[in-house]
Amino acid sequence: MNKPDTRNRPAALAGFLVLTFLAPLAGAGSMPGEWYANLAKPDWTPPGWLFGPAWTILYILMAVAAWMVWQRVGWTRPLWLWLAQLALNAAWSPIFFGAKQPGWAFAEIIALWLAIAVTIFTFMKINRRAAWLLMPYLAWVSFATVLNCAIWRLQLD
Repeated sequence: MNKPDTRNRPAALAGFLVLTFLAPLAGAGSMPGEWYANLAKPDWTPPGWLFGPAWTILYILMAVAAWMVWQRVGWTRPLWLWLAQLALNAAWSPIFFGAKQPGWAFAEIIALWLAIAVTIFTFMKINRRAAWLLMPYLAWVSFATVLNCAIWRLQLD
């Protein structure tokens, strides 16, 4: 396995940060808005202001984790898995907020959760610290999955 040329580590880290922060741009046209504000939601729904800071931290951790793995193995299967989960991450907001489909978003977030878990498992074999950097992301998406399901169920009642 050829290791990447790591002489440009800062540039590579910047590239991973840019790539990671492209994910929320996919959903930028699908903001919560009035539809979400009027939805029945569980009492334990976090306040809206919490999502921006939480996701900013998570995206930084995701980028650093991918960068750490890249330094060890280059752009190989583990980073393709990471990219797949990033694409699933990007797809959730347009489904939930844009299409206003909490049921389909729930199915999508289950796929996202599984992709994150597989990515963590794969990263663990290469760089344990990188894998651990993804644990808060998995925890947040676990919570988001339960919240998505609860909102969907409330819409069915």
